Amino acid sequence: MMIMCLGPLVLTGCTRSDEPPSLPPTGVYAHDAASENSQAEPAPTDGTAGALTRSLREAGWFCAQVRANADGRALWCRIGHRDEADGVYPQVAQFLLDRDDRLAWAWFPSPGEANHEDDQVAAAAAPALTAIWPDAVDRVRQEIDDFNRDLQTPTARRSDDIPRTGWRDTHADYSYDGHNGLVVTALDASVRRWPFGSEHYATTMSFAVDDLLAGGYDCFYPPQQSCNRPQSNGYFRVALRGDQIVSAQFGVGSLIKSGRQRHLLSEEFPHGLTFLTEAVRRPVTERIEQSRRSGTSFAGIVAGTVVIIDARRGAADGDDLVAYFDIQIGAPLTAT
Repeated sequence: MMIMCLGPLVLTGCTRSDEPPSLPPTGVYAHDAASENSQAEPAPTDGTAGALTRSLREAGWFCAQVRANADGRALWCRIGHRDEADGVYPQVAQFLLDRDDRLAWAWFPSPGEANHEDDQVAAAAAPALTAIWPDAVDRVRQEIDDFNRDLQTPTARRSDDIPRTGWRDTHADYSYDGHNGLVVTALDASVRRWPFGSEHYATTMSFAVDDLLAGGYDCFYPPQQSCNRPQSNGYFRVALRGDQIVSAQFGVGSLIKSGRQRHLLSEEFPHGLTFLTEAVRRPVTERIEQSRRSGTSFAGIVAGTVVIIDARRGAADGDDLVAYFDIQIGAPLTAT
């Protein structure tokens, strides 16, 4: 669909003079392992990490330090917004801190259901950035508000370019558009080698694909990274670095009758969750099964592994339960 945008002389919030920052920035993952640590832990409550995430945690977001290496550490925050049909639309925020505990890079992507009247990007970004750069918040809110208001101008003309705006203050370069959201690149801090580890909790796709096929998934890897299971309306998607799984998402149902699970997880994963390492497979599986029995959601860390479970409950009567679960294991690489 074509995007509406006024000419640059009229609409200062819609610019195409500079290219938007690449996601991820060029070359930040083109390095050998640098003391990679992929064991997740709760986001620190002190220092820069605590300041950045405090407003998000107070608003109900789940935040964790998801990986680190010799040069920096990555934080990942997430909240699930529910619509009237009980569907979940996640919103995330990503932060990269350098070895001196300074913010080097941040991203507040646009959630699927963002709207311009109640902009969720600004609502997340402004209080988070205010905690470390108090003088930046008014400009952040004003630029985003002006941009979104300008997009509503009825005299806009059609353009093949995605309209965007960018600005700079004493702290960072900022880039915002309705597709990618807000990207923040600090001026006085940088991380040369970004953390990419996931070996603590994830195996490789080539190791897991045969078990997915055995469970009824249509999966052609390589190159396919998204597999479907027609029998149960299931799906399995991965984010990879080479062959290494970084994060995995899949959907699975639950059918409880007379207090017993009638849709066993082994129907879809006959050899267990073999895309997970043996160190975390059992506790993560047990946590998933707990949600499948109770029909409840979950966001947290299990055996050093990020686990997100979004439950959509159907019919429930006494000990009977019908539900569907969207599950995420691990967090994606920063800026992806």
